[in-house]
Amino acid sequence: MTENAAIESVSSPTAVLLRALAAIALVGILALGIGLGVRYLQASDPYTHEVLSLQGEQGRGQAIFQMNCAICHGLEAHGEVGPSLLQVSDRMSKVRLIQQVTSGRTPPMPQFQPEPQDMADLLAYLESL
Repeated sequence: MTENAAIESVSSPTAVLLRALAAIALVGILALGIGLGVRYLQASDPYTHEVLSLQGEQGRGQAIFQMNCAICHGLEAHGEVGPSLLQVSDRMSKVRLIQQVTSGRTPPMPQFQPEPQDMADLLAYLESL
């Protein structure tokens, strides 16, 4: 193969497309691996792990919600100052919900870390919305 033929085969549209697809696949695999690693680390947090091991009671969770959350999210969780929480479990995993409640990273939401059973109850209520 001549030098010009080799250069043309490397820069042909098919070769360029194959390299682009390989790069996209590599990025996807890396992102998936990183995402799974982060999710594992999040779920391995002792507090989160304990909350997820408990059975939550929806009625108690609703009472906790009304005492601590309803001022911003509304009595029916339709949203006021804070966003609507209707169908929130369709948008966020249990781990992410726990982190959202406990972190206080989304102002003006305060940092709030209830006892693990209370958090399990709150999760049960949030999942029912």
